[in-house]
Amino acid sequence: MKTLNLGLLGLGTVGGGVATIVGNNGFDIDIRSGMNIRVKKALVRESDKVQACAEFEKIFVETITTDVEDILNDPDIDIVVEVMGGIDLARQYVTRALNSGKHVVTANKDLLAVHGAELFALAAEKGLDLGFEASVGGGIPIIAAIQQNLAANRIESVLGIINGTTNYILSEMTSQRRDFQDVLAEAQQLGFAEADPTSDVGGLDAARKLAILSSLAFNCPVALEDVYVEGITRITSEDIAYAAELNCVIKLLAIANRAPSVDGLPEGVAVKVHPTLIPVGHPLASVDGVFNAVYVVGDAVGETMFYGRGAGSMPTGSAIVADIVQIARRMATSSTGKMFPQYYHDTPVLPLDEQKTGFYIRLKVIDEPRVFATLALFFAEADISFASIIQKPRRNNRAEVVFITHPCLEAQMRKALTALESYPKLEKIYNLIRIENH
Repeated sequence: MKTLNLGLLGLGTVGGGVATIVGNNGFDIDIRSGMNIRVKKALVRESDKVQACAEFEKIFVETITTDVEDILNDPDIDIVVEVMGGIDLARQYVTRALNSGKHVVTANKDLLAVHGAELFALAAEKGLDLGFEASVGGGIPIIAAIQQNLAANRIESVLGIINGTTNYILSEMTSQRRDFQDVLAEAQQLGFAEADPTSDVGGLDAARKLAILSSLAFNCPVALEDVYVEGITRITSEDIAYAAELNCVIKLLAIANRAPSVDGLPEGVAVKVHPTLIPVGHPLASVDGVFNAVYVVGDAVGETMFYGRGAGSMPTGSAIVADIVQIARRMATSSTGKMFPQYYHDTPVLPLDEQKTGFYIRLKVIDEPRVFATLALFFAEADISFASIIQKPRRNNRAEVVFITHPCLEAQMRKALTALESYPKLEKIYNLIRIENH
């Protein structure tokens, strides 16, 4: 059996998972791939961490090095596995690996969201594979599902809970009626949130993953800057309680919809990440804790959902090794150079103002005659109608009101909000949250 040599760029949480899986499950992996897969070298960038990785060298890795040239210049390395994270240095190393004739597998959604099109084009030019299953959803096989299992479908929509940190926070806020800051602090203590959680709670992590997923689903390039992003930092326990009253839950959703041509608007793709009210009966509503799920609707297959652990050493390592096995099989049949997205549609990404959704708006007003009628008039002038209204008992001559609108254009809601903000009887707009109707 031919030997296939791996070079790991990184031996931290994910790199260690890859090495462990290859070492522990080697017999099955070798049979399934048709090759004897081994980790020949692993890069540890900080010399003081070499000793900490010594056990891997004894068991799972032949050589640990602090010099990336030992991997990039080794002619016996067949596949470079990039699990070091970051963008600029990772881009440099992946580019060099491809230029030197090595296949690449990466879990780096940040890299692909920013430079994916460039790297995929280089892989195609070189006739090499660039595997990226682990870049979205950890151990969930969503990339393979969209590229292969759902290939017969015209994908209509993709909805994802693809950030475990925010899902844990919102789940705890919902089940325990706790405040955002309290749960965030706990998530940091448990290791579910970074010391600087901005990328997670601000929605950027999910946006990077959505740029990758939507490009695959709709076969058109979607850049990170095309994705509207809004995080969860403004969600309060009051919003959670109102959602429950409406028989809904609040989730941070990554949403990509195919928007047909209607009312004079062009056909396009809507891509956005934001807190969302979804009915408790929706399959995504019961996805709690640090788990991830991606809900995909195809014209032929209908509704499907992929669920599992979205991060961690072993789940992510599992996805990476799956890509390695696929590349080994392609190498055996001389069919490499096809493991990347195909962008053959020129479908525009719709600006936010041209996208339709329902809205939850919570505000406080002075409780006087004609105030409610005036509020309704502002929405009516923007051609927005209400699906339901909740008004709580007055306190200190103030009333808290929640409006649930029928789907309308974001531009219409913007017009209504502009009028509201100039109304002297309005004291505060607490929150505006979109509602998912798909």
